[in-house]
Amino acid sequence: MILEKLRGVRVSGLGKSLPQKVLTNKDLENMVNTSDQWITTRTGIKERRITAIDESSSTLALRAAREALQKAGIKPEHLDLIIVATTTPDMLFPSTACLVQAGLGAQKAAAFDLEAACSGFIYASAVGSQFVATGMFEYVLVVGVDTLSKFVDWEDRSTCVLFGDAAAAAVLEPAPCGQGFLSFVLGADGSGCDYLKMPAGGSLLPPSHETVAAKLHTIKMKGNEVFRFAVKAMAEAALESLTCAGLRVDELDLLIPHQANYRIIESVRKRIGVLSEKVFVNLEKYGNTSAASVPLALSEAVEEGYIREGSKVVLTAFGAGFTWAACTIRW
Repeated sequence: MILEKLRGVRVSGLGKSLPQKVLTNKDLENMVNTSDQWITTRTGIKERRITAIDESSSTLALRAAREALQKAGIKPEHLDLIIVATTTPDMLFPSTACLVQAGLGAQKAAAFDLEAACSGFIYASAVGSQFVATGMFEYVLVVGVDTLSKFVDWEDRSTCVLFGDAAAAAVLEPAPCGQGFLSFVLGADGSGCDYLKMPAGGSLLPPSHETVAAKLHTIKMKGNEVFRFAVKAMAEAALESLTCAGLRVDELDLLIPHQANYRIIESVRKRIGVLSEKVFVNLEKYGNTSAASVPLALSEAVEEGYIREGSKVVLTAFGAGFTWAACTIRW
């Protein structure tokens, strides 16, 4: 979808939240049959953040939301809508968004969760932008948060080394036409659902002694299949988003891809034809933080001066489902 002949929508404030505990590759050497060299060579990850026992997706989301609101100069009572993108809600119901709404005291805001795995933040931004663009709402809070460390099998070295916990949030508000979000591309292919999933815990396989014993409440992934699909989907979505925005690849100032694996990022970069200095990567510090990955990178890119007023930025992501998404922003 191209956002034109409607109000412009921009990001007016960003916030992030990271657990204090850092789990390094060296730490993992004492937990599972792996090594710092093996992890770094295959993923690019050096460390990741892990939530404490008393931390959850809602606690991380709430901290990120407060920072985003503060930077946007918006009070919680001004919010019209809260969307939380997550695959690790505090509980099946109520929604994590409702917990965030209560924590903020945003009594006027509607609230719901959106689940598109690692593509979730861009999906949620696309949904939230429609309300602002049409004039239905003025201020929308979008949060990407996941605490996947709570759902990994710490004896499975193929998955436990990949994931970390984080939250990041963005406030969306009206902007002049031609500024802010210029285009969105969303896609899905449910035929890939078995390649990356957590089998139990839902209505198909509710919790039981058998599902727990079989470790069906942890992440299962077929890495090679995911890798191939992710590279193609992220690159094509990014290019389509640029085209929809009326921009060429050489006009792009910064590409922010989902931070899952450095080899995936590099393959996507080459397919798109972007110089390495125009790709933002913070994967080595946080690992794959799923729905928080893209907004966390976006927040740090702004903080570190990679994005300035007028910068043309593409976000692209891929996640379980399979889902994929991309958007183009004029900052």
